[in-house]
Amino acid sequence: MTPRDVPHGGAARRKLRIGVIFGGRSGEHEVSLASAASVLSAIDPERYEIVPMGIAKDGQWLVGGDPLRALADTAGVRLALPPATPAPANAPGGQALARIPTAGGLPAGVAARLDVVFPVLHGPYGEDGTIQGLLELADVAYIGASVLASAVGMDKATMKAVFQAHSLPVVPHLLVRDHEWAEEREAVGERVARELGYPCFVKPCNLGSSVGISKVRQPSELSAAMGIALSLDRKALVERGIVAREIEVSVLGNDHPEASVPGEIRPGKEWYDYEAKYTDGIAQVVIPAPLSDALAREFQRLAVAAFRAVDAAGLARVDFFLEGDSRIWLNEINTIPGFTRLSAYPRLWEASGLPYPKLVDRLIELALERHAAKRRLASPAPPGTDPRGGG
Repeated sequence: MTPRDVPHGGAARRKLRIGVIFGGRSGEHEVSLASAASVLSAIDPERYEIVPMGIAKDGQWLVGGDPLRALADTAGVRLALPPATPAPANAPGGQALARIPTAGGLPAGVAARLDVVFPVLHGPYGEDGTIQGLLELADVAYIGASVLASAVGMDKATMKAVFQAHSLPVVPHLLVRDHEWAEEREAVGERVARELGYPCFVKPCNLGSSVGISKVRQPSELSAAMGIALSLDRKALVERGIVAREIEVSVLGNDHPEASVPGEIRPGKEWYDYEAKYTDGIAQVVIPAPLSDALAREFQRLAVAAFRAVDAAGLARVDFFLEGDSRIWLNEINTIPGFTRLSAYPRLWEASGLPYPKLVDRLIELALERHAAKRRLASPAPPGTDPRGGG
């Protein structure tokens, strides 16, 4: 049994080597850096060997040295950076920071030197199944959802279609493709007015962190909102506006996922936009959310149902609307939620009895567990045996 095959907590001959990938090409690059700073600070160096790996906005990999500090300096982001960890002598790039042009894959030699990868990449090229596909090809364990679940969870229209197929309650919405808006603008506007009404929200299908989302209060504002959304993605989601409380639940697990206590987001603005999410002092997260026990249990049940509907793994944050006193709408699932110490996902688990460092430990265990299960399925069964273990 090689060290990569030793389960977390077993008698490994060395520390598990954890690769943390951050940055990326999406509009959520800076958010990813903030999440990575918290993750790198939380990983216990007595138990794990940390290998930070950055992806610049142009797609180049930064390995060796201190890639988080380099990307934060380039982006002009002020972070509470963890102390620089000396790169292992045999790490790609060695002790010095190396910039490696990508050819659409992992830097040479990376996969063989890692036990688990923690992708802290929000948005396209990180949360949409692309990096997960690379890690699957490299046969390395990684934290979080698979290729399919990541792709479904990233595309808001596909995600809602899957939720509807599982009889989960989603807000009425329309999918508008760029060619439909270009060719049938008047007809699209009529459908929005007839089927959704105003106000409504227009969102790019494949972005997170409220990037590119507009609140449209009247028909005259629809064109500008569609222009913003379709400049960022070829598909836009138009969703009925509702007056509701925003509730979030964190989910953790593989085959037997568990839900945290619910929390309530109080945006401090008209709605929970990018500024409210990432500017200190605007939004407030109330944990636990002031809900009846029965309503809290229903949010937890629906969060686990959403997690299973997209076949997620490891972690996800599930977001809801509560309209009136009892009507629950499932908004979306985030398969790589914000992971700073102030983010809702870890805070909800902290309130549920699982502190941030232990949460990171558990995610590593889940990644190794799932990878081991995949390897067993991929191994051919000996002749004359039942591959399911029945003999």
